[in-house]
Amino acid sequence: MINLRGSPGTGVTDATDTEVAGGDSPAGANPAPGDGEPVVDLADVTKTYEGAVAVEALSHVSLSLPAGSYTAVMGPSGSGKSTLLNLVGGLDTPTSGTVRLDGQDIAALSDAERARARGRTVGFVFQTFNLMPRLTAVENVALPLVFQGVDRGERRERAADLLSRVGLGDRLDHRPSELSGGQRQRVAIARALAADPALLLADEPTGNVDTETGAQIMDLFAELHEAGNTILLVTHERRIAEHAERIVHFRDGVIEDVEEL
Repeated sequence: MINLRGSPGTGVTDATDTEVAGGDSPAGANPAPGDGEPVVDLADVTKTYEGAVAVEALSHVSLSLPAGSYTAVMGPSGSGKSTLLNLVGGLDTPTSGTVRLDGQDIAALSDAERARARGRTVGFVFQTFNLMPRLTAVENVALPLVFQGVDRGERRERAADLLSRVGLGDRLDHRPSELSGGQRQRVAIARALAADPALLLADEPTGNVDTETGAQIMDLFAELHEAGNTILLVTHERRIAEHAERIVHFRDGVIEDVEEL
């Protein structure tokens, strides 16, 4: 089991030490499994992009992600999935409504404060991996810890432990070009977890790997969730979304349906 929500120093504990408690969702938010206090809470959120023609990417969306929950988001192109991910991850602010990330209203924060909150709270996994090509696997995973002021020796130790936990203990000093697509995605997942985030955001994490490797990646996400990590996954594939506890269906910037699994 993989659990990075715990002990000081390494940020690692055994999965058996973690329990995910059930609880009710906050009033007005979509129901979700997980702990009582949400890691992310969107209340009546609208996001409009101004231009020659104003585009309302999200319209009056309310959604809660309790600690320990596993949520998948589906919808056609242009339905608002990417906008939702940007807001939840603190990369953007709403036009109206409130987005609270780990209890903080992101719109009330300065750019620097929002960046710190994002670095402390959110781990990102992208479809295109976004690894630094000249860095080794262990250096890529350790990178977020540089910005947290962790010393070099501890950075490597923590990154090496993470890579071992995702099955890449024998690939520490390989560069991305020396790894398969599935291995690169595992490095990206380990990097996303390096700072022990409260929330893991995954944008089409199986989009650039074959079916068998995609299944292995989803098994890894299942282990992370079982260990107590909070996950929000965006995908266009039903079979991938069904690994989550619920699927939130978006269309034209609104939540069309919430499907409990």
